[in-house]
Amino acid sequence: MSKLLIEDLRVTYGPIVGTDGVTLRLNQGETVALIGANGAGKSSTLKAIMGMAHYARGRIVLDGADLKDLKPSLVVRRGVGYSPEGRRVFPDLSVLDNLKVGGISRPRGELAMRINQIYGYFPRLGERAKQRAGSLSGGEQQMLAIGRALMSKPTLLMLDEPSLGLAPVLVERIGEILGEIQKAEGLAVLLAEQNATWALSLADRGVILDLGRMRMSGNAAELLNNEDVRKAYLGV
Repeated sequence: MSKLLIEDLRVTYGPIVGTDGVTLRLNQGETVALIGANGAGKSSTLKAIMGMAHYARGRIVLDGADLKDLKPSLVVRRGVGYSPEGRRVFPDLSVLDNLKVGGISRPRGELAMRINQIYGYFPRLGERAKQRAGSLSGGEQQMLAIGRALMSKPTLLMLDEPSLGLAPVLVERIGEILGEIQKAEGLAVLLAEQNATWALSLADRGVILDLGRMRMSGNAAELLNNEDVRKAYLGV
C-alpha cells in the first residue's frame, strides 16, 4: 500500500484551476519532487492534502484513509507535517515557542525530547532558541519552518519551495539535512520546488507540472538526464 495516493485531483479557486488531473503515489521512505514554474499546481496539490484547498474531483488517501473534508489539524494528527511556501514562522514568538506550536498535537511529556532532536538536526536553532523568529536570517527561518513541521513527528513531510530566496550554499546544506532526517526517521517526503535540478537530485521520483496538469513523471535521475526535460524545465 502506498503511503500517499492522489488520484485525478482537480483543485479550483472559483473559476481558476489550480490542478487538473494530478495523480501520484508516494511510498514510505521515498522522496517525490513536484517541479514546475510558479502557478504550475505544486502548492495547490500540497494544500489539498492539508485540507487547505477545495477539490471537487479526485481523492487523496493517506495510509488507506481518505482525507476528504478533514481539517488541517486532523491531517496533522494523521501524520502529515507541512512547511509552507514563504516559511510562515510566527515572527514575534521565539524559536523555541515556534517549535512548541508545531508540537501542539503531541503529548506534553514528549516535547522536550523532540525539541532536542530538532536542535540536533539544526544546531543553529538551538543557538537561537530564545531569539525572536522574525529576527532570524532567511536560511534560519527556513530551518525553523522545517523543524516546526517535524515537531508533530510526521510520517509524511511536505515542503513547499524550501530553497526560495536562499543562497546556493544554504540550499545545498538544507538538502543534506533533509537527507539526514529522512534516513533517521524513515519519512516519506513530498517536495514542491521551482529549483528543479536541486529537487530532482534529492528525489527518488519526479513529477513535472505545468498549468495544473502533469506533463511527465518518472525516475528522478532519468528526468535529470532527459535532454527534452533539461531544455524545457531545467533551463539547460
